[in-house]
Amino acid sequence: MAGADTDFDAIVVGAGAVGLACGRALALRGLIVAVLEAEDAIGHGVSSRNSEVAHGGLYYPTGSLRARFCVTGRRMLYPFLDAHGVTYDKCGKLVVATEEAEVPRLEGILNQARINDVEGMRWLSAAEVHALEPDLRAVAALISPESGIFDSHGYMVALRGEIEARDGAVVTGTPVLGVTPLEGGGFTVSAGGRDPTTVTTRLLVTAPGLSAQDVAARIEGFPADLIPRAHYGKGSYFALNGRAPFKRLVYPPPIPGALGVHYRRDLGGQARFGPDLEYIEAPDYRVDPSRADGFYRYIRRFWPGLPDGALVPDYAGVRPKIHGPGEAQPDFRLDGQPAHGLPGLVALFGIESPGLTSSLAIGEAVAELLDA
Repeated sequence: MAGADTDFDAIVVGAGAVGLACGRALALRGLIVAVLEAEDAIGHGVSSRNSEVAHGGLYYPTGSLRARFCVTGRRMLYPFLDAHGVTYDKCGKLVVATEEAEVPRLEGILNQARINDVEGMRWLSAAEVHALEPDLRAVAALISPESGIFDSHGYMVALRGEIEARDGAVVTGTPVLGVTPLEGGGFTVSAGGRDPTTVTTRLLVTAPGLSAQDVAARIEGFPADLIPRAHYGKGSYFALNGRAPFKRLVYPPPIPGALGVHYRRDLGGQARFGPDLEYIEAPDYRVDPSRADGFYRYIRRFWPGLPDGALVPDYAGVRPKIHGPGEAQPDFRLDGQPAHGLPGLVALFGIESPGLTSSLAIGEAVAELLDA
């Protein structure tokens, strides 16, 4: 039962992986939680259009939230998946240098992975790479044995189940229209949808992905100058018409602002490549078939045997970026009272990759901020 003064102890806006993980972390602390989702089902936003990769935590800057949450979140993730019977494959990842000029970049990634305390990282020679993946072209590679793929929808269903098992609610088709702080603490939340309603809560978390800026602007008293500009980073994927060539994930060195086009074999055995990075003005999930030309050139650097005509347009995702083209990639933002001055509120911005892997750790961090 929530506190006598509010309908809920905590409301979370957004039922993607991060919002649900925040709801779970709060529910585990004995709070009565409601997660409000604008779409008609959970995980239909950013969380539904990604690579479903459990990242090792190799690349992220020393001391950053990305580095800390990715490594901690991944260590939490596999036991959670085991406990809930969610399918995954800890297949490992190869980060490859396809020419000698890329070898120093691999050395830098290996050094950063060790600083980030990523387990099991190892350098592979060209011969060792060939022994593991005979069709892969590389002069050297790193292997990250803790990386893998998992059923992200099954994961989110399990998160929802934990919230509901603790008397919480996950309510879909319920966009947040406005938020007003209450005298003495807490918030009134007005929500629309099929059954418009107004509810009160002691604590509030906003984690709606692409809508983070819009939701923050609907919170009375939230400083407008603290709301970062939204940038939409579209990533297209192409599927392979044919047998999957590799067992492990294959990544070239990262590109500015993203990890770049990589290979994965999904849990059903389908080979996919992507995502690339294209800045767009508004979310758009169409895959332009002409982008395949760039994919063929890029993929053939590490898989020269890619046949002509084998790539089929698959799907696209949009990342909720808070930096534009040519700008340095900022860290995740978890803005609590010290940032915006509103007690009981944590607003999340820029939670893109590795947000899915990091989600359980982000949930714990948000709960700790609200505990404080």
